Amino acid sequence: MADVAEKVKAGTVRLQVAAARQEESGQGVARMPRSAFQALGITDGDFVEIEGKRVTAAVAIPGYPEDEALEVVRLDGLQRANAGTSSGEHVVIRRAESKPATRVIFAPAQREMRLQGPTEALKRVFYQKPLLAGDLVATHGQQPVANMPPEVRRMFNAPAYALTQIRLTVVSTVPKGIVHIDENTEVELRAEFEEPRDGRGVINYDDVGGMDETIKQLREMVELPLRYPELFTRLGVDPPKGVLLHGPPGTGKTRLALAVANESDATFFTINGPEIMGSAYGESEKRLREVFEEATRSAPAIIFIDEIDSIAPKRQNVSGEAEKRLVAQLLTLMDGLHARSNLVVIAATNRPDAIDEALRRPGRFDREIIIGVPDEKGRREILGIHTRGMPLGEGVDLTELARSTHGFVGADLAALAREAAIEAVRRIMPKLDLDARTIPPEVLESLQVEKDDFREALKRVQPSAMREVMVQTPTIGWDDIGGLDDAEEKLREGVELPLRNPEAFERLGIRPAKGFLLYGPPGTGKTLLAKAVAKEAEANFISIKSSDVLSKWYGESEQQISRLFARARQVAPCVIFIDEIDSLVPARGSEANEPQVTARVVNTILAEMDGMEEMNSIIVIGATNRPWLVDPALLRPGRFDELVYVGPPNAEGRKLILGIHTRNMPLAKDVDLESIATQTERYTGADLEDVVRRAGLVAIRRAGEKATDVTGADFAEALADSRPTVTEEMEAEYESMKGELKKRAMEVHPIGFISEGMLTSTREKKHQ
Repeated sequence: MADVAEKVKAGTVRLQVAAARQEESGQGVARMPRSAFQALGITDGDFVEIEGKRVTAAVAIPGYPEDEALEVVRLDGLQRANAGTSSGEHVVIRRAESKPATRVIFAPAQREMRLQGPTEALKRVFYQKPLLAGDLVATHGQQPVANMPPEVRRMFNAPAYALTQIRLTVVSTVPKGIVHIDENTEVELRAEFEEPRDGRGVINYDDVGGMDETIKQLREMVELPLRYPELFTRLGVDPPKGVLLHGPPGTGKTRLALAVANESDATFFTINGPEIMGSAYGESEKRLREVFEEATRSAPAIIFIDEIDSIAPKRQNVSGEAEKRLVAQLLTLMDGLHARSNLVVIAATNRPDAIDEALRRPGRFDREIIIGVPDEKGRREILGIHTRGMPLGEGVDLTELARSTHGFVGADLAALAREAAIEAVRRIMPKLDLDARTIPPEVLESLQVEKDDFREALKRVQPSAMREVMVQTPTIGWDDIGGLDDAEEKLREGVELPLRNPEAFERLGIRPAKGFLLYGPPGTGKTLLAKAVAKEAEANFISIKSSDVLSKWYGESEQQISRLFARARQVAPCVIFIDEIDSLVPARGSEANEPQVTARVVNTILAEMDGMEEMNSIIVIGATNRPWLVDPALLRPGRFDELVYVGPPNAEGRKLILGIHTRNMPLAKDVDLESIATQTERYTGADLEDVVRRAGLVAIRRAGEKATDVTGADFAEALADSRPTVTEEMEAEYESMKGELKKRAMEVHPIGFISEGMLTSTREKKHQ
């Protein structure tokens, strides 16, 4: 194999820049192929000088196994900024000679940060590492770095209280050039923010998780026109002028735009709606023109318009003339951008449909990029970013946390990390002396964020997309349900398996069930089953009632249903549970005077469950004790695929249910749950709970406040005072209905009306 490192001149190599893995952000290492080590005559852990538009230094370590045959050097976002380069460009690398520093001055690289305290920790963190005045550096977090040689790994072993990642600017060094800190170096830390050289920002692609594909799209739309306008001249086309980023709130649209600006080395201008709006006639348009004129003078530049729907709404929907003029001015400015003027407009919104249509055409916003809710891999990356500077306990598993945070966007995961940190602080509060101005070092040393802190934080943080909907995190599991083995098995197969292991279904080329209809007598545990399945499948759970949906306003009910399914798609995997579904979706045409709204709701649910939009990882569970009233079109495969009968439990099931309800009850020795179970034929779960409750009341009545246990006599009295909800006739009727419901779903007239036999049968059932 030919030498992969292209020799520029003796002692140098020219390599293409690629992004390092996110967990290595701030480590200050350059991963290179072995051939580059040989060409430079260096070994693992030596310093190298990296030259792009600027010069920086790094610690050389071997590349990833998959990169060995490639001419690439892996650099993190800070190093790419320090070298004035970006992914895809080439840099020249040479061996670096480093001098011991007599003095190094650091300052915070973030405006909102103030730092104070001893510099010994900083000295240990950057001990024997290459530094250059003007560079952005980071105190390394505690993410493990893969494939790092042992001698280099020892260099990165810092004390526990230096594990927090803070980004700093190297203000100056004595002597100048590449230096390293040793025992004799004097380190100074300034408290205030110090602007990095060339005004570069701190945020880069390493700080944006779960967006690899989006970043690729954005780079070709933004970086190429800004860096290489001649490409478009050669092809005889105008470069793209604008990109519209849209998606739910908190997915990272603004952060991504900042990262693009920093990585493309362009001047960044931000426009926020309220800042542009002026009270005088024509003032708003003048301010907008001034931003575009200044950006044109500072090219290459990016103009970022945040929440563009606030300054460019649909003109037919606004009454004010100022808003209409502002939209017209924006259209003119975007059309008036000179071709190849090295100016790109990026806009962000979470309401793309509210923007004036004239903006959403090629020539203005050439491409629209959807930034959706991150998947599990994306959530893992985002959690890695937000816990990069967090001292995590040994039990914290970010992969497991990513798996259980369905529907969380970047902002939600940031809030989760913050809440977990606050939980950790709450734990050490008793050790703090509130009168003292400083915290003892040993207390700081012991401060770690544990698995339980994240568990508590999860109770307080819910997906932002779900805050308009009543979302529950069910606490009921399979252990809290007894006597429903058949129904439980069907739901486990139909809900848990596809949500937890979708690959198995893809392998066999089949689709999972879209819906389950739980039917049976009242009190048998249909609602409990739905809650348990949502908890065990680790899915979001939305519960709705007909009263939440039905509205007197025309079209409002259908919109509520559509919004509900749209939310569920955003936070999938999700279980939508509709209790007493017969009142929401009654059979259409079964009554001459039926309200039209229910017919329209039925149509909307049919369209949502089996329409053009895919229902990936969304399962609808309906519960009813009057299944014959449900519209038959919902009962066919593709809608409610599985009809699950939930009947009264058998003797063994009743004993199990009694055991669950008496779990926290002090029972006397003469209480025989098995005997009670045999005496409670046809009792449902709700009936058995009532028996236990009544027995407790009898015990209180008998012994007053001094009651210490519940006796067999108390249960006997409770049984005498209760009766089963389900009669023999009712049980027989539900049993006979098992095979009939699917058949009835097919008894529909071709033009959509229910057959006369079905109608008669339905009316008879209702009268019963």
